[in-house]
Amino acid sequence: MSWNSVLVLGGIRSGKSAFAEALVADAPAVRYVATAAGGQDDPEWLARIEAHQRRRPQAWSTEETGADPARLTALLTEAKPDDTLLIDDLGGWVAALLDPANQPNDDVATVTALADAVRTCAGRVVLVSPEVGLSLVPQTPLGRAFADAVGTANQALADACDRVVLVVAGRPAWLKTSPDEPGIVTDVQAEDSKSDEPGIATDVQVEESATVEPPAAVSAAVTAQPLTEATAAERPGIVAVAATGDDVPEIEPGMDLPLPDSDAGPDARDRLVRLDLPGTGVGALLEAVEFAAATQGTATPRAWGPVRVLLINGHHTGGAASGSDPAEAERRAAQAEAGEGALARLAGSAGADLAVVRVPESGAMEDGPVLTAEAVDAALRQGWSLAAQAAADGREVLVIAACGTGTDAAATAVLAATTGAEPVAVLPRVLVPGGFYDDEAWMRRCAAVRDAMHRIRQEPRGAKDLLAQLGGADLAVAAGVLLGAAAVKLPVLVDGPVGIAAGLIARDLGAQSRHWALLPDAGKLALVRQGADVLGLTPVLELGLDLGEGANALAALPLLRTAIALAGALPVHPALLAEPGDGGLDDDAGFVEPEPDGPGPASV
Repeated sequence: MSWNSVLVLGGIRSGKSAFAEALVADAPAVRYVATAAGGQDDPEWLARIEAHQRRRPQAWSTEETGADPARLTALLTEAKPDDTLLIDDLGGWVAALLDPANQPNDDVATVTALADAVRTCAGRVVLVSPEVGLSLVPQTPLGRAFADAVGTANQALADACDRVVLVVAGRPAWLKTSPDEPGIVTDVQAEDSKSDEPGIATDVQVEESATVEPPAAVSAAVTAQPLTEATAAERPGIVAVAATGDDVPEIEPGMDLPLPDSDAGPDARDRLVRLDLPGTGVGALLEAVEFAAATQGTATPRAWGPVRVLLINGHHTGGAASGSDPAEAERRAAQAEAGEGALARLAGSAGADLAVVRVPESGAMEDGPVLTAEAVDAALRQGWSLAAQAAADGREVLVIAACGTGTDAAATAVLAATTGAEPVAVLPRVLVPGGFYDDEAWMRRCAAVRDAMHRIRQEPRGAKDLLAQLGGADLAVAAGVLLGAAAVKLPVLVDGPVGIAAGLIARDLGAQSRHWALLPDAGKLALVRQGADVLGLTPVLELGLDLGEGANALAALPLLRTAIALAGALPVHPALLAEPGDGGLDDDAGFVEPEPDGPGPASV
């Protein structure tokens, strides 16, 4: 670990707390130190505290020091080497310190003791503090005392901490890295969206200092640059993709795509009962064996080799995104690009490479079309090109993953429009960090889907129409991936709302595409199960995984590979051989009772 302590500064609603939480997101357990005191009679203040609590993972413990600010120094002194402390924030600590009931004899000595405790703390520490030096001098004596005390504390702790970062409008600017390095000031540049191009999102890029890299431990929380070949080469397992959609055939309903081998799958199933297995077979994994055999065109399939994960990062606006935090989705994408987070870890364990595909923002489905017809065509072509590129790079399987805002509602709307499903029965609940459900946000999403369905009640329901009216760019790219994969005979693993909704769209453009898709695990979502049933996709496993779209498939991938490898590599049981080295008894062969003088091999 390259740092032991970080001071996170920022103004009100600057995003400093969320940034600090991201710094310790990979810690197995965190002690969250809440410094706020009072406010029991203030509903708005209590709502703020509740919002912070909902963001915290359940594995975190909480310690409150508002009633005893001296407890903060003691917690730092008592911390063990494997402890991680997140202190939010020093403003609350200073406010409690200024309370006449807690007023110390020497304010400066108290702050110095806290800085010394941070400097010598054995565990990891992240401190959040308000930056009060950019506002006007308060007009009241108490306000001036607070600003002076926080300013003094910030200076002392900035000197004590290994790293210091200022968060402005959700964007970090590194002020301190290590004593022998110049400071990093992150330059955030936003390119204005072109008003005459609907569906094109503002592109925000973070440019880092050319001479000093930001700390590796916190890079996951920094908004990342679009991945290039140069940066991808520095991150094992991360690939840059630049699919443009060039050289892609016209994508229209009724496309004629290849089908898997219709005989190889049943032949592989029949062969399994004759293999030299100690038990009775591979159980539910038979579905994966048949799929691999059909897509490879052989009754003796081999385990899949290189895998590519396509993480589609798309955003929907309006009611579909209620309860979603775009910054959280962007953090997930940045994690993946940095080779960090759950998806990247699972991909690394499975020997898969990972590409983040950022797509244009989609409009509010309740207000009108979410994409233009031209944008739909471009997204479909891009997805097709991504699949073709993966095949050209030697990948043998694709995994569709997704992180974005509003994707569940968009997938629900497509499922409802395609199959007649009842949206309120399949729309997933809105889970917020900390394991809490936001049912008000869920109701707003339901309303958005309902209004969108009412709006298009007399509109055409073709596959492209649904993408333009409801699905958006992320579903269009995913549908293009499924179509392109079928065209190049590349299997695809799907396991979430985006993949399933895209499968329904792709089926209506090229019916053969669904035969190249496999559902490793249906998870817990009714949306996925119902859509998979319509597509004829039987889940291989019933693990009930809920790790995020794409992560479920990667978690199951090693088990699928094992079953396929056994089915392809194990020989026929010796008792079923007419003679050594043959392929086993055929369907017309039978057994002859052994001669009385000994068991011997069966003869035909």
